[in-house]
Amino acid sequence: MKPAKVVSETVQPAAHLRLVSDRAGDASGIKLSGVSKTYRTRDGDVPSLRPLDFHINDGEFFVVVGPSGCGKSTLLKLISGLLPPTSGEILVEGEKVTTPHGNVGIVFQNALLLPWRNILNNVMLPIDMKRLPRQEYLDRAKSLLKLVGLEGFEKKLPWQLSGGMQQRASICRALVHDPRIMLMDEPFGALDALTRERMNVELMRIQRETKKTVLLITHSIPEAVFLADRVLVMTERPGAVAAIYDVPLPRPRSLDVMADPVFTELVQRIRKHFFSQGSLD
Repeated sequence: MKPAKVVSETVQPAAHLRLVSDRAGDASGIKLSGVSKTYRTRDGDVPSLRPLDFHINDGEFFVVVGPSGCGKSTLLKLISGLLPPTSGEILVEGEKVTTPHGNVGIVFQNALLLPWRNILNNVMLPIDMKRLPRQEYLDRAKSLLKLVGLEGFEKKLPWQLSGGMQQRASICRALVHDPRIMLMDEPFGALDALTRERMNVELMRIQRETKKTVLLITHSIPEAVFLADRVLVMTERPGAVAAIYDVPLPRPRSLDVMADPVFTELVQRIRKHFFSQGSLD
């Protein structure tokens, strides 16, 4: 098996760090060109992200890892259209992002299910909000719940489900309107270690079967390597791209892959970025 490949790595100690990937990508993916973000406050400007340049390919499982406060969640909000960039341009499927993108589903760290809605109605929430034909999407919602092992729980209220089951329902909610792209912000951060591992395996299976493009944010380096086709490593705030690594581990993957020397080598290689920065989550 080939060793892990660094697609591109920033080595100069310049204030403006840029990355140019050796994958040109295509119009159906996500492309960032010179995208930065600075928050304006009463006490002055707070830079969150330095200019970023990278592309996520259609159908790719792309994971971003970095220290706390480096702008990972800001990056996700920019791509989703929930925040405007200070500079640069974001293209999703060839279209410039200026408002929330209708072909994107978002999964947050907490499931954020509405306590008064049963599980099926929580999954159907995007359909109701977008005023799409409800009957048309009911079968899809039920099929998704079956896909994630929640068949028979449609009428349960959120408090009647475990944390992992609630998060599976939130994934169904993000998928129900059949978006091409899923954005996931630390979706399993609140779960215990065993449940988190099971959810990672489940997420890979869902992505394989639905063929969605996935951008996942995490603090966990092993989780990033386990899930990703490529891993983007960010610097400390203001965040920039330190490197992008190919993950040459075959799919489908099981938890046994964590014993593979290639997995261990890549985890250690990524971890060195944070030791060199003097920070490690």
